[in-house]
Amino acid sequence: MLASHFYEGLIEAGCDEAGRGCLAGSVYAAAVILPDGYENPLLNDSKQLTEKRRYELRDIIQRDAVAWAVGIVTPEEIDRINILNASILAMHRALDQLTVRPEAIIVDGNRFKPYHPAVGGSPVNIPHTTIVKGDGKYMAIAAASILAKTYRDDYMNELAKEYPQYDWQKNKGYPTKKHREAIRQYGTTPYHRMSYNLLGDGQLSLQFED
Repeated sequence: MLASHFYEGLIEAGCDEAGRGCLAGSVYAAAVILPDGYENPLLNDSKQLTEKRRYELRDIIQRDAVAWAVGIVTPEEIDRINILNASILAMHRALDQLTVRPEAIIVDGNRFKPYHPAVGGSPVNIPHTTIVKGDGKYMAIAAASILAKTYRDDYMNELAKEYPQYDWQKNKGYPTKKHREAIRQYGTTPYHRMSYNLLGDGQLSLQFED
């Protein structure tokens, strides 16, 4: 079973993102605070779970969590500030929405920026730790990975109804062969990340015609 916490005796929020490597769509992130001593042997990195299990666990996480929230950064913002900054911003936006203020933050991966919420008009520094493959080590990060993944999947499934030719209901915006072939044939959409190498040919797609 995954570890219940990293920081001893602090209210700890786990953060993770979904959609960083996609060619289209917003990047999603979640922040989750689980109860002290929480146990759920089914929690794991969302990539290790079936789609059915992820959605089952989403309901459980939302029921059991002390607080949870999802943050979103749009393709336009990704193009403007780059995907690393966008992923961190999405996590900060999720943290902003938590109904309980965390006393510490654990983040999947190896990059994060200090989170300074304003309390009484003054910024507060909340300690954070980045943990490589943390979604397979700590329950709060695993829970965040599940929420980020499922909510982003829901979003991409809706976009797929608007643009069915890109196969987003299956690839969720990731750079599959079918997705890139559709970009080549039909052009880009308002949801594509124009700073990405959309065709996989080494050329930035800013020059690509709609």
